[in-house]
Parts: sequence; C-alpha cells; structure tokens
Amino acid sequence: MGASPIDTIHHSFGTLLDYNKDTFPYKEFVLGVMSTVFLWEEYLRFRYYRKLCATEVPKALREHVSQETFDKAQAYGRDKARFGFVETVFNLVQNSLSIVYDFLPWLWNLSGDVMFRLAGYGSEYEITQSIVFFVLLTVFSTIISLPFSLYQTFVIEERHGFNKQTLKLFISDTIKGHLIGGVIGMPFLAGFLKVIKLGGENFYLYVWLFMVVFQLIMVSIYPTFIQPLFNKFDPLPEGELRTMIEALASRISFPLTKLFVIDGSKRSGHSNAYFYGFFKNKRIVLYDTLLEHSNNEEVCATLAHELGHWACNHTIQMLAFAQVQLFAVFYLFSQFVNNKAMYTAFGFMDSTPTLIGFLLFQFLYSPVESVLQFFVNMNSRRNEFQADAYARELGYAAPLASGLVKLQLKNLGAMNPDWLHSMYYKSHPELVERLNAILTPAHGSKVEKVE
Repeated sequence: MGASPIDTIHHSFGTLLDYNKDTFPYKEFVLGVMSTVFLWEEYLRFRYYRKLCATEVPKALREHVSQETFDKAQAYGRDKARFGFVETVFNLVQNSLSIVYDFLPWLWNLSGDVMFRLAGYGSEYEITQSIVFFVLLTVFSTIISLPFSLYQTFVIEERHGFNKQTLKLFISDTIKGHLIGGVIGMPFLAGFLKVIKLGGENFYLYVWLFMVVFQLIMVSIYPTFIQPLFNKFDPLPEGELRTMIEALASRISFPLTKLFVIDGSKRSGHSNAYFYGFFKNKRIVLYDTLLEHSNNEEVCATLAHELGHWACNHTIQMLAFAQVQLFAVFYLFSQFVNNKAMYTAFGFMDSTPTLIGFLLFQFLYSPVESVLQFFVNMNSRRNEFQADAYARELGYAAPLASGLVKLQLKNLGAMNPDWLHSMYYKSHPELVERLNAILTPAHGSKVEKVE
C-alpha cells in the first residue's frame, strides 16, 4: 500500500521534525524562506508590471474593449502594483526585524506585565496572558497597517473612481470590525488553547473538530448577524428580474428562499453576486453596483454561473479540502508544540506558550502553504470553467460573456495579464480564457464592445 497523506506530509517535514535539539537554525530558516518568497513574488510582480506598461489592446480583446478603457485598466493595475511593491518591502523589513530583534518575546513579556498590573495574575495564567498578547498584537498590527489601508482606499481607489467611503465610515468600519473581532476572537482563542491543553498527545484531532464546529457557526451567523452591521440588505423588488431569477432557481431545483440587494455602492464601485445558506435554505445576494451596469439577462447569467458552483458541489469540495488541510496543519503542529529548541531559537528562553508555538510553527509551515495555495488556485480555476460551462448549457452563453466583459471593465480588471503571475496568484481564469471557453464556434455568439 502507498503512504497515507499524513505520512507524506510528515515525511516532507522530516528534516525539521528530527531536529529537537539546538542544532537546527530555525530563525535563519524562516528568514531565508521569507527572503526567497519575497524575491520570487517580486519577480512575478515585475513580469506583470511590464505587461501593465503596454499601450496596445491585446488582439483577443480588441472587439470587446475600447482603447480608453484599456488605458484606464492599465493605469489602475500599475498603481496597485507599485503600491503592492512598497507594502511588500515594508512587510518584509518589518517581519525580519521583528524576528531578528525578538519582538514576539518582548510582546509576550509585556502582556504578562499588563496582566499582572491589571488583575494581579502571574505567568501560570497562560490562556489569559495569550488573550492579552492577542489584543496587543492586534493593536500593533492595526497601527502599522493603517497608513497603507488609508492610502489604498483614499488615494488609489479614489483616484480610479471606486472608493465611495467617507473617512468617518472607514473609521466606523475599523472600530466595529475590531470590536466584533474581539467579542468573537477572545472566547474562540480561549477555547482553542483550552482544547489543546486538555487534548493530550492527540489534541490535533480535538482542536480540528473544534475548528470545524466554529467554522460552521461562523458561516451561519456571519451573513445573518455580522454583515448587516456593515451593509443594508433589501429584498429585491417584485418585477421582471425577480421573476427571471426565481424561474432560473426553479428550473434547476435550487432551494431559493430569499433574494436580497446589498448596498455595495456605499463603500466601493466594484460589483459582485453570491449565495449562501445550508441545505434547503439558500439566499442570493446581488450588489446594487451589479444591477446598475448589467441588464436582466446578464444578471441571470452571472447567477447561473454562481449556481453552477452549487450544482457541481464546488463549495463542498473546497470545504472538504480545507478541512483536510486544517487537520494536517494541526497534526504537524502537534509535532512541534513541545519542541523547546524552536522556542529558544526565537528568544523564548524560559517559557513555551502554546499560542506562541502555533505562531512560530506557521512561520515554518509558510513555504508548504504557498505550494498548496498554488494547487488550490489551479483547482479553483478549473471550477470556474465548469461553472461557466454550466451557465452556457442553460443557454446563457452570450449574456454571460457580455456580463463578464462588463464586470471586468467596470472593475478595471487585468486586460493584459502575465501567464506566470496569473498561474501563481489568480483563483479565476483570465477574461480571454473564459470568453474562449464560453463562446465556442457552436454558439457563434459575439460580445459587443463596451466603452
């Protein structure tokens, strides 16, 4: 018999797992991986940036895209690429300095001091100290990332006509997001660490089950209780579009119970559509921005694509893969959690906190995660083609193609992509690939040019 997936993953980490002494250079390994990934991703960014500097509309898009729109998309892409470079360099420097100068041990000790001064608790209250550490780390991360978030929203997105937020709304969203994150995150973290403490050597099984239950709860409550704190959901009014969507759902036996329009234009000019819900209680959400630039046939075609994911069980497939990956992560973490040498290498001389161990393990696991994400993206692109084919089989080839073109142009998406950059980063096929697959010669459809 062949090796099991767990055995294979275990073997891939064999070099690290065998070094429970003070011999393996953990810190140097992490710094080397970070630098290698940075160089690789910047090489990809450079390839893509060269494509963004092109001034001629690609031949495959000339019948769909005007020169003016192509120029706008290229400018938007260049701005985002330059911003991404600056942000990535900053993050590399910040993370490298944090590792070299032992920021995590300092913050852990600070959290212990804060806990002692506020409640008189000592280091034996590890879970409480971990929560204080989590709060302090969130505060530091928010302060550091805030200038980048502000620039991206109020400079780049504003310059290209996408930002609809006011500074007041931005601040309100940030505060609400952190408050909700704290209300949910702190009890979750306490439960997560408690399960690991009580689980013994096989804690990875129990903490995986804990995570599965938590994810199911979050999937259930987020669209119903959390997202309405940020956006307004209105029922789609009675009319032709609603009748067409209900007919589509009935045609394919999709258990549609509610149909909403969300005020996405409150924050951004980008558009989208999605569905959510378990079993026989499915709900469809349309962005108001989608309704503004798409006709009824195109909206139905977009939904036919989304419902194709449901019909092909893509959501269940991706969820199942995510759970397998999560189980593997926790299993591998169980091999490192008691590795004193790993903690010592990163400056934790006198303690081995579980939360810190998990953060350090994530540093070590990051190259594996990058490889896995590449394959996840490959499978996701395959799923997108299947969902497009499903919509085409329902008779939506032409409106789906024209809707995709409009969506791409209104969002100023990539018009001249680099194949290697797309293969590594993109979870969706490029527009030209999708159009070629949708508009086969048998359908003989054309998409009119969009200005």
